Amino acid sequence: MTNNRGLAPRRPAITGERMKAIAGLMSVSLAVGIVLSANAPAQTKGDAKAGKSKYEAMCVGCHGATGKGDGPAASSLNPKPADLSDPAYVQSLSDRYLFQIIKDGGSKVNKSPLMPGWAGALNDQDIWNVIAYLKTLSKAAR
Repeated sequence: MTNNRGLAPRRPAITGERMKAIAGLMSVSLAVGIVLSANAPAQTKGDAKAGKSKYEAMCVGCHGATGKGDGPAASSLNPKPADLSDPAYVQSLSDRYLFQIIKDGGSKVNKSPLMPGWAGALNDQDIWNVIAYLKTLSKAAR
């Protein structure tokens, strides 16, 4: 659309008040995006097959081959390792929580300090893979 001089009409100037309103909307949009991303799964599912070998190497000693918390070292531990074969228990834990306890250890999430953090031995993808595998333990118990 052009005016009688063949030029496009001028847009109204963005005033200080209008600029504040735009900035406010942008801030709200950013805040909503941050909240939504914090509640979204931190990562897509890991690879359970890849996680199985890491679980067998790092977790079986306490949690046992089937996740019941009956590994060879479990009898000497107090408190006992969590039963990862219990579907209700595993479903009550968020992926983010599982990631944190595996990476940083039990003491970082107010759980047993006997649960070691595996950050030095497992990279983030390994941890996601272990989470995917341990979730299969609770499904197998059904």
